[in-house]
Amino acid sequence: MIDLPFYHGYCAAVMGLGKTGLATARALMASGADVWAWDDHEDRRAAAAQQEIPLVDLERCNWQEPVSLILSPGIPHTFPEPHPVAALAREQGVEIICDIELLGRAQPDANYIGITGTNGKSTTTALIGHIMTLGGRNAQVGGNIGEPVLLLEPAGREGSYVLEMSSYQLERTLSITFDVAVWLNISPDHLARHGGMEGYVAAKKNIFRRQTSPRTAVVGIDDEISQGVYEELRRAGDQNLIPISSTQAVEGGVYVLDGLLHDATGGQPVAAIDLGSVASLPGAHNWQNAAAAYAACKAAGMPEAVITACLRSFPGLAHRQELVEIVNGVRYVNDSKATNADAAARALACYERIHWIAGGQAKEGGLSGLEPFFPRLAAAYLIGEAEEDFAKALDGQVPVVRCGTLDQAVAAAAEAATQDAEPVVLLSPACASWDQFASFEARGARFQELVRALPGERSTPEDGAPPLQQGGRA
Repeated sequence: MIDLPFYHGYCAAVMGLGKTGLATARALMASGADVWAWDDHEDRRAAAAQQEIPLVDLERCNWQEPVSLILSPGIPHTFPEPHPVAALAREQGVEIICDIELLGRAQPDANYIGITGTNGKSTTTALIGHIMTLGGRNAQVGGNIGEPVLLLEPAGREGSYVLEMSSYQLERTLSITFDVAVWLNISPDHLARHGGMEGYVAAKKNIFRRQTSPRTAVVGIDDEISQGVYEELRRAGDQNLIPISSTQAVEGGVYVLDGLLHDATGGQPVAAIDLGSVASLPGAHNWQNAAAAYAACKAAGMPEAVITACLRSFPGLAHRQELVEIVNGVRYVNDSKATNADAAARALACYERIHWIAGGQAKEGGLSGLEPFFPRLAAAYLIGEAEEDFAKALDGQVPVVRCGTLDQAVAAAAEAATQDAEPVVLLSPACASWDQFASFEARGARFQELVRALPGERSTPEDGAPPLQQGGRA
C-alpha cells in the first residue's frame, strides 16, 4: 500500500466506494488522515462500514473541513452536470482529484508510463507491463486496469508505474508528468461527460501535460484527430516524439504493414517481428497496440530483442477477443470489452464469417461506422436495451434474431453456427453492459459460462480448426 504522509492530521473526503474508493479510504486512514467517506448506494456504504471506514454524508457536512475531495472517476464534476458533492466542494474551493493524483504526490521520483486512447488502452497497458516485468524491470500496472493504484508498492527511482489513464482520470491527475505518454487513437465516446468531442479530446491531451525532452510521446496517427494531435506536438517540439501506425509507413516511427512490425526510430526501417505469429494479438487494432508497446518500452530503455521476445509470450487479456473454446468446430470469441461501435469494428475486421452477438446500453452513434462489416455477418443476435434500435439499423442488410438476453443469444447462435462453414460466434456488443450486467467483465464471464456449458466436441486451433483472420479494418 502507498503511504500518504502529507494527509496526516488532515480531513480528506472520499466520494464513491467501489474498489478504488475503498482502497483510497484505507490508504488515507493508514496514513493518519481524518477520512469522510460516502457513496450514493446504501450497499456500498454498508460494505465500507464493515471495513470500519468512517461514513459522513458529504451532501450534509461542513465543507470547510476537507482539504481534498477524492472523487470516483465515474462521478461527474462538470458535465453533463456536476454531482452535488462535487458542486459543494467547488463552492468551498476544495480540490477535486482522483487516487492516481495521490500516487503521483506520494511517489514523485518513480518513472511513469501513461496510456490513453478511446480503444486499446487496457491491452497496450498490460502488454507494456508484461514486456517490462518479463524483461527484468520493476514495473507495476494500474490505473483504469487491475489493482487500484494505492494498493501498489512504492516504486522509488528505479521502479515504474504503467498506468492506463481514462479521460476522467486525466482531468483529475495534476502532479504526474509522464516519462512516456502513449496516445493510441480517438473516436467519439463519453461525450456527455466532457461537453462534446472538443472537451473529450482536451481531457485526453492532458497525458502530455508538462512533457519536455527527454520525455517521450508515442502517438498513433491512424485517425484524423490523432494525426492533428501529432502535428501539434511536432510543431511545439517540446518532447521526443514517436509516431506509430498499423496502416502506413511512418518516418522515424514504429509501424506495422501486413503484420510485420518495423522500427524506423533509428532512421532506416528494421523489420522487428511478424505479429501474425502472435495469436494473442489478432487484427490491425492489436498491431497498433503492439507498435505502441514496442515504442514505449524502447523509449523506456528496453532492448529491442527483449521487447520482441516478450511480445511473443503475451497471453492476452480476458474479454478482449478472447478465444473461449472451439465447440463442434465453432470458435466462441469473448470481446465483451467492446462497448462502442469503434471497438466492435476492430473485432469484426478479424473474422470472415461471423455470428454476431450485439446489444446492451447503446453509446452515441449506435452502429454507425460498422456498415462495411455487414457482409461478414451470417446473422446478428440482439440483446438488451439496444435491441429495437439495432434491429432497425440492420433491417434489410443483415439477418437479425431478437434474443433479449445473452443466454438466449448464445443458444441461438450456437445452433445456427454449427450448420455454417468456418464460423465464429463473436460477443462484441458495441454497447455498455449496465442494462443487464454490473460490468463488461460480468457480461463476458456469463458468456464464458454459457459457452463452456454447450454440448459437443471440444478442439484446439492445432486440431485443424480454421485460423483466425489477421485482416485489418475493412
